[in-house]
Amino acid sequence: MAARLIDGKALAQSIRDQIAKDVAELHARSGIRPGLAAILVGEDPASNLYVKHKEKACHEAGIYVDDHRLSSATTQAELLALIEKVNADPKVHGILVQLPLPKQIDSKVVLEAVLPHKDADGFHPYNVGRLVEGMALFTPCTPKGIIKMIESTGEAIEGKRAVVLGRSNIVGKPTALLLMHRNATVTVCHSKTKDLAARCREAEILVVAIGKPKFVTGDMVREGAVVVDVGVNRLEDGKLVGDVEFGPVSERAGWISPVPGGVGPMTIAMLLENTFESAKRSAGIA
Repeated sequence: MAARLIDGKALAQSIRDQIAKDVAELHARSGIRPGLAAILVGEDPASNLYVKHKEKACHEAGIYVDDHRLSSATTQAELLALIEKVNADPKVHGILVQLPLPKQIDSKVVLEAVLPHKDADGFHPYNVGRLVEGMALFTPCTPKGIIKMIESTGEAIEGKRAVVLGRSNIVGKPTALLLMHRNATVTVCHSKTKDLAARCREAEILVVAIGKPKFVTGDMVREGAVVVDVGVNRLEDGKLVGDVEFGPVSERAGWISPVPGGVGPMTIAMLLENTFESAKRSAGIA
């Protein structure tokens, strides 16, 4: 039986619709409108497109956008000065620094310069530490979206065997933590994992985030598993595909997310949610 689809696009839209209502209510109640500072350095086409999508979603939800487009020649000192400015701006409740940054800028230094209580992406070491302890101020957007997608299936996470394929700081590691906080038994796999296919076949929940097109094949997936494909890869013919071979895997999985239309829209929705939650905190509203 073919897997049921985890429609991230539809789920994200329902979340965005609710955020728009909540934003209007917050503004009416407190006079505060959530604000996001979006900072893009350079002319990378993919990054430019991502930021445009995020800004469009903010506008539709009634979130104020403080837009900053900087040239690829921007120095680290100039970028840090801008971050200091938006850190101090009371209209800004979340700060997004689009990655990757040009080679002359140290991403680690830049991300640590963002005030933790405005770190809408959840990348600051302070917020990472809180995430480890299960007390996240901001949960990273993509992992947060992944968990909501799994929960939307109605399948329990507690007690399940979960495998996260990929150990990046942005997706793999925080996703593993969130699954552990929900009492899954988690294995994190990577390029040095022995007998990777066998580890994947153990998974009742399989999250794939390695950036290799169609890497996970049907014979690597357990019957009935929940499969979330985080990868976005563009083939030579221009087609977008995930890290999972969708057709064969969907014949074995119980649930599967598509690419496109899966994790991507959820990441944007979670950025809006994080910004809104930050604005609520600034208003003293739990």
